[in-house]
Amino acid sequence: MSKKVIIVGASHGGHEAIRELLNRYNDIDITLFESGDFISFMSCGMELYLENKVTNVNDVRNFGPDTFTEPNVHVLNNHTVTKINSDKKTVTVKDNNGQVKDYPYDKLILSSGVTPNSLPVRGTDLENVYLMRGKDWATKIKSKLTDPSVKNMTIIGAGYIGIEAAEASVKAGKHVTLLDMIDRPLGTYLDKDMTDILNKELTDKGVDVEMGQAITEFEGKDGKVTAVKTKTNEFPSDVVIQAAGVKANTSWMKGTVDLDNRGWMKTNEYLQTNVPDVYAIGDATLAYSIPAESHMPIALATVARREARYVSKHLFEKKPDVPFKGVVGSSALSVFDYHFAQSGLNSTTAKRAGVNIKTSFYEDRLRPPYVPVGKDNPKVYVYLAYKPDSHQIVGGAVLSKYDITAQDNALSLAISNKMHLEDLADADFFFQPGFDRQWSLLNLAAQHALGESKF
Repeated sequence: MSKKVIIVGASHGGHEAIRELLNRYNDIDITLFESGDFISFMSCGMELYLENKVTNVNDVRNFGPDTFTEPNVHVLNNHTVTKINSDKKTVTVKDNNGQVKDYPYDKLILSSGVTPNSLPVRGTDLENVYLMRGKDWATKIKSKLTDPSVKNMTIIGAGYIGIEAAEASVKAGKHVTLLDMIDRPLGTYLDKDMTDILNKELTDKGVDVEMGQAITEFEGKDGKVTAVKTKTNEFPSDVVIQAAGVKANTSWMKGTVDLDNRGWMKTNEYLQTNVPDVYAIGDATLAYSIPAESHMPIALATVARREARYVSKHLFEKKPDVPFKGVVGSSALSVFDYHFAQSGLNSTTAKRAGVNIKTSFYEDRLRPPYVPVGKDNPKVYVYLAYKPDSHQIVGGAVLSKYDITAQDNALSLAISNKMHLEDLADADFFFQPGFDRQWSLLNLAAQHALGESKF
């Protein structure tokens, strides 16, 4: 008799779980429930859609309902899981027609994801106040970018999503104001040396960067938003995009699955919840951070897929032979002409995790001095975070107008394998002057962190 596996959520974690389960097992019946209508929009591709760099909005997805043609896979959209009945090993599901039904499971994988925050201020229900996640919001925003009557776009939140919204809006010819309570854009992802460079890039490209702003109200007229008010200012706004963080889609689990005080799902070292045969993966969990040596929210597609791979591999073991190794947390972004990638901890996240670090910021040229300064020999920047006593590398980032983001993959490996500055300073990387210098950029950054003389 086939074992029944139920998956909740159709984004990266749910998609990967189906793939992995089909690769590993024959006697298995898989049902995935997705509360939304569209399976499954890839929100990290939204900027490309807004900038007309995709084939079609319906293609910006991980998979569709017809991707898996196997008879033992059932992908059901417009189905919301409302309850886990752990005593009966069933989930209660409500469809869009209001019908309620219980479905049995042998194993349950929760990949419920997150929802964008809507600010707790007056006026969020006004017309043209948007969130930036999912296909529906993407198409609404796109329509405003091509609307000549829309002049002023106000973006709330200076993280990745807010920066993407700001750039797409500027490229569409809009006047853009970027607001956040923090003191610098991308301040939770990068240290000040790098955010100073990117702040200048934003302003040079026409973005009005207004940090340290506490939103108090969205003003409107005739039901449409007209301005965003803060404690110190007022910003005319034809459209407002809220990109101010996310919340876990876990309220329906409260009292059954152990959650922290913000609603993130807790798991053990095997990604098992407190409920037998129930596992949790993806954005709504507290992921195990290798550099922090503790659990924290790390909402990345790469994390969800690695967790799904691990869970699928060990799903039917009474006790897995190895725990989940954990993740580093790596991501990348373009900010107009600049490209950066970062891995692990920075000053902000290290402080939150209670990890004492030292940091180093290195600036150089990508290639030897005999290559003329310019687009083929641009400025490059490397940030390293490490433990003061052991020199273990726990974080890093690279930045340049030239795309050196792939170098961050080496940093991620170094962090994952708990390498030290001394290891990175001596690491055997290739040299060819059409690509880099006699010592690789990462070698030089580590040597700089160790206080060695400039090469």
